[in-house]
Amino acid sequence: MESANQDINLNSPNKGLVSDSLIDVPVPGATGTTVPVGLTEEESEELKNELTKVEDEIVTLRQVLAAKEKTAYELKRKLGLTPLNELKQNFTKGWQDVQTSSAYLSASATLEDLTQSEAYKKTQETLSQAGQKTSAALTTVGSVITRKFGDMRNSPSFKSFEDKVGTIKSKVVGGRENGDGLQSPTEMNPAKDGAPF
Repeated sequence: MESANQDINLNSPNKGLVSDSLIDVPVPGATGTTVPVGLTEEESEELKNELTKVEDEIVTLRQVLAAKEKTAYELKRKLGLTPLNELKQNFTKGWQDVQTSSAYLSASATLEDLTQSEAYKKTQETLSQAGQKTSAALTTVGSVITRKFGDMRNSPSFKSFEDKVGTIKSKVVGGRENGDGLQSPTEMNPAKDGAPF
């Protein structure tokens, strides 16, 4: 590090890495020469030995656990129990637990009571009638629109517009009607041999 007051860049690729300048910083009690306050050298040495034994046991337990997990995985594989099947079983069991829970049963009973209530029935009936009336209104609107389009098509201004479009079409197509004998642009002007297009 260049200075003690330098800002730390959290976006740095070296973020979280130990700086070389911090490796040699002495930590009290870590070198073994300093005895913690309140302990004799013998007690300190005994605690260090016990710590070493406990750490060794932890390593051994981790190895045993890894071996047991591997054995369990192999047994599940042989039984055809895949993680997906286990997830499905857990989900099914969880859903069954929810359905038998008192909160679910209480909510279900309350909902059933609501659907049997007079207010619910009246609301359902009103909404049904409103839906029928809306459907009838939309059908009527559709008929009116269809009739208006028919009236518009028979109006003189639409006939005039239709005649103008027909005239333009005949000029563009060259007097042919309904597309009889129309040729594509490539058929009217065939490409010359050796031309790129």
